[in-house]
Amino acid sequence: MPNLPIYLDNAATTPVDLRVVDAMLPYLTAQFGNPASGTHVFGQAASRAVERAREHVAALINAQPAEIAWTSGATESNNLAIKGAAFANARRGKHMVTVATEHKATLDTMHWLETQGFAVTVLAPESNGLISLDNFSNSLRADTVLASVMLVNNEIGVIQNVAALGRICRERGVLFHVDAAQATGKLPIDLATLPIDLMSLTAHKTYGPKGIGALYVRNAPQVRIECQMHGGGHEHGLRSGTLATHQIVGIGECFRIAREEMATEVPRIRAQRDRLWDALRALDGVRLNGDLQQRVAHNLNISIANCDLPLAALTEVAISSASACIIGQASHVIAALGDVGSSETTAMVMRITVGRFNTDADIAFAARYLHDKIKTHRAVKQKAA
Repeated sequence: MPNLPIYLDNAATTPVDLRVVDAMLPYLTAQFGNPASGTHVFGQAASRAVERAREHVAALINAQPAEIAWTSGATESNNLAIKGAAFANARRGKHMVTVATEHKATLDTMHWLETQGFAVTVLAPESNGLISLDNFSNSLRADTVLASVMLVNNEIGVIQNVAALGRICRERGVLFHVDAAQATGKLPIDLATLPIDLMSLTAHKTYGPKGIGALYVRNAPQVRIECQMHGGGHEHGLRSGTLATHQIVGIGECFRIAREEMATEVPRIRAQRDRLWDALRALDGVRLNGDLQQRVAHNLNISIANCDLPLAALTEVAISSASACIIGQASHVIAALGDVGSSETTAMVMRITVGRFNTDADIAFAARYLHDKIKTHRAVKQKAA
C-alpha cells in the first residue's frame, strides 16, 4: 500500500474505528435477519441489536430511546425535521428561520420550502460566526413555526448558544431544530435540559460508517412532524424502509465509544489543534475564521493572505477548504462572515480538522510542512512578480 498523506480532514468524514467494524461484521454474515421479522430468531436478534443501538445513541445525548428515529444520515434527518415540521404545522404558520452559515442540507431544504409557499428568514452571523441573540429573537414572527441552527458549524467549527436560542423559541412557541452532525463526541449534549425539539445526528463524523444517521424527536412536549418517506410505516411512522441493521449497530457502537472516551479525547485533540495554530499564526497575513473560544476542539479554519497555493499541491497532508458537500463552489460560510470573506483574506482558505487517530508526530510534521509550504510559495510568487 502506498504511503498516504496525514489525514486532517475529519470534519468531512472520520475513519471508522475498528471496534465499530468488529461490532458491525456479524450483522453482515450470520446475524443477517430483517429486524421487522419478529416470528423467528434471525429477525429477533436483529431487532434486539437495533434497540440496543438506539439506547446507545440516546445515552450520548441524554434522550429517551423512543425519541430516536433512524435515517440515512444528517442530510435526510435535516430534510425530515424541517419539511416534516413545516407541513405538520402549516395551519399555524408558514414562516421559518435559519442562518446563512448552515449546511446546504438545511439551506437548500429551506429554499425548496419557499417554492411551496413558505417564507424563510436567513440570518447573517456576526463576524466571528456566532448569532446575535437579539437578531434571532427579532426574526421570530407570530407565524414562525420552526427555527433551524447548527450546534457546531461544519466549516469554521463555532459552537452556537443553542441553550439560549432554544429558550427564545420555547418562549415564543416556535419549534427548534438543531443539526448536531459535527457535535457528537466533541462536546456534551443533554437533551433532558436543552430546549431543543428536533436534532439531526450522523455516524460518519464520529468514527462510524457512512449512510446511517438519526433524528431526535422530542416526546414531551410531543413534537409533530410529517413523514417524508412512505412505505411500511417503520420507525413509528416517521421513516419507512427496511432497517440496515449493520449500519445501525455501527452508529450505536461509535456513539457508545464517544460517550466513554470524550472526556479524555477532546483535551488531547484540542492541544494538537492549538499546536497547529501556533505554527501557522506565526506567518504574516494568517487570520482565524470564527470565534476561537466558542469553537469545537478539533477545528482550525484559517484564511491566508497573498497565497493561492492549490490544496492539491499539499501532497503530504489531506485537508480541505470547505465542506465536502459543496462541490465546485466557494464557501458560503466564509462569505457570510463579512469582512473575513474579502478577496484579500480568502486568497487561500484551509480547514484543518484533527481526529482520534492523529498522533503528536503527525501534528508536528503537518505544522512544519504547512508552514514551510506557504512560506516557500509566497517567496516564489514574490520573486516572479
